[in-house]
Amino acid sequence: MAQAARPHHGLLSFLDTDGKPHPVQNAFAVTTLVIGAIAFVTAQFSQLHLVSSWTGLVGMITGAWGQLISATTGERFVLIIGLGAAGVGFYLGMAHGGLFGGVLG
Repeated sequence: MAQAARPHHGLLSFLDTDGKPHPVQNAFAVTTLVIGAIAFVTAQFSQLHLVSSWTGLVGMITGAWGQLISATTGERFVLIIGLGAAGVGFYLGMAHGGLFGGVLG
């Protein structure tokens, strides 16, 4: 019971709900969240469709891999938020011009 009373300190300690550090899984979760936010914000501007579609695609790939290796519920929560934002950014980027819109032909 002493383990439950011990406070966790650190910037990403809320992701390690089992009390063990998971640096790789936390890195995937935070990376997916940041890339998803970039994809979501850039998808609001149709002229930035290349940025939003590519970052959305990368965010969905990193988020899917992060889901496969995630160890705690906190990591999965952050990954799902990032995956949703990356998906919205990707699909809006595809609707505005796609991955290569006007660059290749």
